[in-house]
Amino acid sequence: MEWFTASDYWLARLVFQRVLAAVYLLAFLGAALQFRALIGERGMLPVPRFVARVPFRRAPSLFQLRYSDRLFAVVAWTGVLCSLALLAGLDAELPLWAGMALWALPWLLYLSIVNVGQTWYGFGWESLLLEVGFLAVFLGPHDLAPPVLVLFLLRWVLFRVEFGAGLIKMRGDECWRKLTCLHYHHETQPMPGPLSWFFHHLPGPVHKTEVAANHVTQLALPFLLFTPQPVASYAALAMAVTQLWLVLSGNFAWLNWLTIALALSAVDFTPVTGAPPALAGPPFWYEILVLAVTALVLALSYRPARNLFSRRQVMNYSFDPLHLVNAYGAFGSVGRVRQEISIEGTDEAVPLPDGSGWKEYGFHGKPGELTRLPRQFAPYHLRLDWMMWFAALSPAYARSWFGPFVERLLDGDRDTLRLLRHNPFPEAPPRFIRARVYRYRYTTWRELRATGAWWQRTYVREFLPPARLDKVASNR
Repeated sequence: MEWFTASDYWLARLVFQRVLAAVYLLAFLGAALQFRALIGERGMLPVPRFVARVPFRRAPSLFQLRYSDRLFAVVAWTGVLCSLALLAGLDAELPLWAGMALWALPWLLYLSIVNVGQTWYGFGWESLLLEVGFLAVFLGPHDLAPPVLVLFLLRWVLFRVEFGAGLIKMRGDECWRKLTCLHYHHETQPMPGPLSWFFHHLPGPVHKTEVAANHVTQLALPFLLFTPQPVASYAALAMAVTQLWLVLSGNFAWLNWLTIALALSAVDFTPVTGAPPALAGPPFWYEILVLAVTALVLALSYRPARNLFSRRQVMNYSFDPLHLVNAYGAFGSVGRVRQEISIEGTDEAVPLPDGSGWKEYGFHGKPGELTRLPRQFAPYHLRLDWMMWFAALSPAYARSWFGPFVERLLDGDRDTLRLLRHNPFPEAPPRFIRARVYRYRYTTWRELRATGAWWQRTYVREFLPPARLDKVASNR
């Protein structure tokens, strides 16, 4: 079948595969380094407790069959090794079926992690990684002509990522329609980056231009992905540039990089690289398999497609337990005020009446110390830091894990403390922990020069009154 392949996209496929392998590497590395405190046997939301109440059909996972921290570590580090092999191009040195199996293995392993990850793995980019990871299994190695149908399905993913995000904005906060959301977003986003302070202080007209350009990118350009070249390439490159702008302005794990990889998979590089190399045609069994997968994905696309045009559009939602075709979207509403939860401890036998003696824990990514410029962590994902942002929005987001988190700080749990940048009690855990909500705002240029502080904060309310280990445990 001559129509089945598109040799002009050999380089686009190669770039996409290598970026995807790098994202897999970071995802598995983060899982290996963070899981014990989050979902381990002694974690805040233990996997054994989850699988005891959720059946396999709702959350397919290897850990439904058996769980131990050692087994999870083996799965995560195996994923790291697979990702390194794919990043090095080992799949191209194997027979077609073996190369496909090598791409299928990290997908299966990461699916097993996500489906038992609970709150900590409830982010849209987890499903995005699984969806594109599944499609990558059928892209073929560098010496085989890329299949047109899989390239089309990658564009379908990109369309839903961008168009879904655009619609959720237009249906949500009125500041998107008034072009004013970026007056607040850079300050109130979940995890600012090192340039976010500077983005926030751009002139108002520039912010409005950013929002207008975002609307064009997300609401108009996605349709051009399905037009002839070079129009589709120009649209995809514009999306990639927009995503790079987001990379510079904040920390959104690997969402932006996966979207960039999807965009580049739609680019025809032949005007730059010249004619593609001679590529082999696919075997018949491979063609049949790709046709079957395409039919499956299109059938599963019904509900995500209907969701796009629904007035009750949901975002970051999986319609099937394998996360094969999902709904995406972010920031339908934008906060005007940033609130942060400060976790503090004291080793006093009784908290002092004047409020002194409390020492604050430091987080890697979330704002805390006023003079500390936010760091760049994306595409690595700091799960606890992100959930602390949600907790500040509403205690409901923290109901399942915040008590266990405090309990582990009071117990001096080593795995939990490894998730933090600074432990003010290195010798022995504190006797009391409290949590307080502060309003954070960026300083002005003048305030920065005078104080060296990137943030100012004011006390808002108590989030958790001073608690001892026995009190937290009894309230669980």
